[in-house]
This record gives sequence, C-alpha cells and structure tokens, in this order.
Amino acid sequence: MEVKELTRTYKLKKGTKTALNQVSFDVYEGEVFGLLGPNGAGKTTTIKILTTMLLPTSGTVKILGHDVVNESQKIRDQINFVYGGERGVYGKLTAKEYMYYFCTLYKIPRKKQKELLLRLLSLVGLKEAMDQQIFTFSKGMIQRLHIARSLINDPKLIFLDEPTIGLDPVGAKLLRKIVKELAEKGISILLTTHYMQEADELCDRIAFIKDGQIRLIGKPEQIKKSCNHLNLFEATIQIYDITSLQQDRYFLHMDVEEINSPYYVIKFEISNNISMDQLSSYLNHYGEVLKLKRKEISLEDAYLFHMKDVG
Repeated sequence: MEVKELTRTYKLKKGTKTALNQVSFDVYEGEVFGLLGPNGAGKTTTIKILTTMLLPTSGTVKILGHDVVNESQKIRDQINFVYGGERGVYGKLTAKEYMYYFCTLYKIPRKKQKELLLRLLSLVGLKEAMDQQIFTFSKGMIQRLHIARSLINDPKLIFLDEPTIGLDPVGAKLLRKIVKELAEKGISILLTTHYMQEADELCDRIAFIKDGQIRLIGKPEQIKKSCNHLNLFEATIQIYDITSLQQDRYFLHMDVEEINSPYYVIKFEISNNISMDQLSSYLNHYGEVLKLKRKEISLEDAYLFHMKDVG
C-alpha cells in the first residue's frame, strides 16, 4: 500500500473542512500497521478511501499496486474489512449458514465452499460451534467469526477497526493471536485501536494521526525511545492528604491510583532533572515514600507526548 499526500476536504455551508491533509505512509506485505489517533483525527476517512468507499480530493493511493480511483474493483477483490463490535451478523443464522451465505456472495464455487468454511472456522477456533446460532455467541466469538468471514476471498490486505473493543481479556488475547498468525501468512493488516498496549504488542509500525495529519511514524520501540528525555516516575506512597500532593504544580500530569487508603500509587512527570534521593525527599514532605522508581516509557506515554497540542 502506498499513500502519498492524501487530502480529503468536505464542503460545508460555510466554507470547507479538511479531514485529511497531505497524509503519506506505506504498508508492507505481511506487516501489521497501526493507525492511532483520537476520535475525529481522520482514521475513518482514511480507511474509507483505502477501501474505495470514498474518493480522495487530491493525492494518490495505491492498494496492492492498484489506484483507488481508477481500479477500485481490482482492489475490492483483494481486501476485506472487520468492524469492532457486533455489527454485520445475522443472529438467527448458525455460523455455518453465515459462512455459506458469504461464500455465495463472494462467488466461491459450491463444491469448494464446505472445505473452505471448515478450514476458516477451524482457524479461528469456531469449528465446534459452527451449528450454533450466532445470537448465542459471546462478543469474542462474534469477532472471530468476523475474521473468518473476512478471509473467504483470500485477501492480501485486511482492515481491522477496533477489533477487540468490548472483549474480555481472554477473548482479546485470542484475537490478537489470530492477527499475528495472519500476518505470518503474509497478509498485510491495517489496525485501528485505542488500546496502546495492544498496538505495542501487535504492530510492526505505527502512525499517530491528529487533526488530519500524521504526527509520527515508526516502530513501537523507536517511538518509545523518542521520549526517553521525559522525566517520568512511579511511586508508592502512604499519604493522608492526597489532594495536596495532586495540587503541587511541581508534578506534571499526575495519575493517582488508590490501593487502599492511605496507600496510593502515583505516576507523574517532572520538568527538570533531579536525583532519586532529592525526589524522594521532596515527596516525603507529603507522606512516607515506600517505593520510587523511574518509569519505563510506554507507548501510551509516547502517544500522549506526541499528540499534545503544540504552542
């Protein structure tokens, strides 16, 4: 996939709105590429253009070597899309009936359908449940069924939009395992998610998008290393007046987690370099510091830093 200077504007009653502004990135074969950003950042518009549901205002987009404007049908034959949540299923059908239905839509020869659906349902761990009606499925099972459906046309590129939203930890873990296996088979995946830990685990590269513009692109490790200059700390403290500590302007972006009052875990940033002894001494003015350490930079820390408004 090659996206170069992609721009999309919408006409409004009073002027125009720019949803995407000179967006450029590539997605390689067998790569899991994360597109991360807040609501309204331009993710949905980007995906609509990449899946040929919306035309760009300017710029060029090539999917598997085909232009989205002039060769949309060739692209649709080789891609697929998975929504997060429970949209797009027919609850009264069994999983097997649902798969047969989409095999027919994709014009899979009748004699090949049974073998195909059995293979795909086995791949996502639903073979034993294929005769159950879908309304009896858990959210995780429905998401796995969506994945099986998306593989019917043997796509080279799959778009996963918030695939683990609403799933319990077990269901989310299983879905992430399936995504990794698909990438290992050479299928390219463009993933959107609000779960930073998930993006860190799954994605080979990540793009941060905000206000229709790409803020940063890189491997998760590179993105995290770009924030090594931040002075982030985590402390476990016994304190009876946590509010006074939260109001101290020396500590930036403080996050407080109550363990069992008066014990708290606090995460914070400070603007200047300071020794651990000095910092511990400062905190001891508020309570007893039980544990203090420099916090390892997470993808979420990097996201918050790079996506904040400048100026």
